Amino acid sequence: MEERVKTVADSAIDMTELVLPVDVNLLNNLKGGRLMHWIDIAAALAASRHSNCIVATVSVDKLDFKHPVRRGEMVKLHAELTGVGNTSMQIKVEVTAENLRTGAQILTNEAHLVFVALDDNSRPTRVPRLKLDNE
Repeated sequence: MEERVKTVADSAIDMTELVLPVDVNLLNNLKGGRLMHWIDIAAALAASRHSNCIVATVSVDKLDFKHPVRRGEMVKLHAELTGVGNTSMQIKVEVTAENLRTGAQILTNEAHLVFVALDDNSRPTRVPRLKLDNE
């Protein structure tokens, strides 16, 4: 049986959201929990695309809040695999906010998550190897 290999680009996900009034706190900044939800979805989509399986979040290894995201801004999430094990996948998510009036963009968050691929019996299953573009 031939071993499956995918590149980082094969599994990358780009997701876009608009920060609406329901998404913000009393300071008109995007709620951290809402952003964490979007990050988890983007990372899960990248992991599912890589593994062609249902996936489960194992851990959020790191989540940095660098800059607030304001109501009315567009949030762009880019998720890509950075490594794989036998059944697990490491995903990095970069979050950028764009002011739709000025076009200004800023990196607001970076997150690192781990997912596991599951078979039809909800048991961990092997994932394709990852061909990295660089070190």
